[in-house]
Amino acid sequence: MREHPVEASLDGFHQYDDRWPDLSLAAIASEHHENEATLADLAKIDRGDLSQADKINYDLFKYRYERRVNAYPFHGYLLALNQLDGIQLSSSLTRTLRFDSAADYSNFVKRLQGFGAYMDQTIGLLREGLREKITQPRVVMRRIPHQIAAQIVTKVEKSRFYEPFRKMPVTIPAAEQAELRKRAAAAIMNVVVPAFERMRKFFKDDYLPHCRITTGASDLPNGRAYYALLVRQATTTQMTPKQVHELGLEKVKQVKAEMEKVFRKIGFKGSYQDFLHTLRTDPRFYYKDPKNLLKAYQAAAKRVDPHLVDFISTRLLPRVPYGVRPIPAALAPDTYPAYSVPPAGDGSVAGYVEVNLYKPESRPKYEIQVLMCHEGRPGHQLQIPIAMELKGIPQFRRFDYYSAYGEGWALYSETLCNEMGLYDNPYSRFGYLDYQMWRAVRLVVDTGLHEYGWSRGRAIKYFEDHTALSEQNIETEVDRYIAWPGQALSYMVGEIRIQNLRKKAERALGSHFDLRGFHDVVLENGAIPLDELSRLVDRWISKQKAAIGGERSAPITAQRPASR
Repeated sequence: MREHPVEASLDGFHQYDDRWPDLSLAAIASEHHENEATLADLAKIDRGDLSQADKINYDLFKYRYERRVNAYPFHGYLLALNQLDGIQLSSSLTRTLRFDSAADYSNFVKRLQGFGAYMDQTIGLLREGLREKITQPRVVMRRIPHQIAAQIVTKVEKSRFYEPFRKMPVTIPAAEQAELRKRAAAAIMNVVVPAFERMRKFFKDDYLPHCRITTGASDLPNGRAYYALLVRQATTTQMTPKQVHELGLEKVKQVKAEMEKVFRKIGFKGSYQDFLHTLRTDPRFYYKDPKNLLKAYQAAAKRVDPHLVDFISTRLLPRVPYGVRPIPAALAPDTYPAYSVPPAGDGSVAGYVEVNLYKPESRPKYEIQVLMCHEGRPGHQLQIPIAMELKGIPQFRRFDYYSAYGEGWALYSETLCNEMGLYDNPYSRFGYLDYQMWRAVRLVVDTGLHEYGWSRGRAIKYFEDHTALSEQNIETEVDRYIAWPGQALSYMVGEIRIQNLRKKAERALGSHFDLRGFHDVVLENGAIPLDELSRLVDRWISKQKAAIGGERSAPITAQRPASR
């Protein structure tokens, strides 16, 4: 937490609220050596002497550090920003950090005062990336200049860094509020804005002109090995890019067959491609007013709540609330249709699903419900708060996140909403299947770009041929995969594993299978690699079978951990 103070603040550890991370090459190298030393220390512990619970802790701790050590030689940290993440978007922290007391505001002012060094270290990483020829592709970096420019203001009131100071808690005396505002304004105008001016000049004159013109990670130094590592880390499996690509082709074929059944049921007479064109262009499928789009997202989120107790034990349901709000206008053109902002780890800040209202004519109505199921509940706004609220496990497990698990659960959650009956018309049902297709296409496109040398245009064309996503969404998505190799593979790989584990449990337990019990064992251990999840479910199945043999009566529910 000390070395990653922003993450610490978001997770609810406030000892380092006045700091930015140290991004110097020396600090990064030092952390790598500490990671190696940690693994060496861990190896001195005899795993065989540990309890079953601590064997799990041991394995997850080892896995966590091995990932870091294995990634370091590829110097991915030199890819210090992209259109979805980076220092140019750091003002969005004002929407997620805690601002309850004068101390919170004072710590944030200190952060602002130290922003110049944080920026210079970021520029230093990008310069080293140019030297080592480790850069993002130019095609996606062209999205960055307007993001930097948005932070260069002439009046402090226009800075998003100043937003928390507009309305401060009444518990802070007026004189103290005035002093905090004065200090914040000085830091923003004298430190933050000049830092972004330095970044704008560097980015325009030095970085963007020398970014690589290729798109695939395999074109980086030692790029094929780097991408193979990213695939293993994103999926938490030993799958190769080739295996993932072939899985994607097969899954695309399966989902397309289901989609064709739906549009034939609707009575559409044209081809599959004609139907996709109609969905993209027919005005009846879109809101004109972004306010109405926002209301529709909010309503869709609330439709899930009455069904949750049928699928998740009430003891696990999160105590922290969540809401739905727009993605800031400055970020919306370059980002997702929606994303989940987790609550603070200590519950002091609620979670949010932020939804994209940019170009509402590109946000179809038939995708609203499935999107909210993924980002809200039973998806991210269920799984992540559950993990944060777990008792009796080490802190690192409460806040770990493995994309194959987290995104796999969120994609699996979309199928749960299907079981809840929430896709209650053919178009909503098609939207659900289109989202399944979207994630299947990701397996093909991501590996196509980074393993097989696909062009950006070919990736866009594959999306257009197989999904009903709008042109705006498709281009944003493809640029996301270019900038973030491998991450998009985690969704479908994770969902398939969870679905297969459920089928395995259903076959093994028959009429004694308890769906809530199965979901409990998936969720009550926090985020874990898929292979570890498989072992946990196998042990749960064995316990249920043993209980069935001993009692031979009613269906068996999940075993409850003593700590809860």
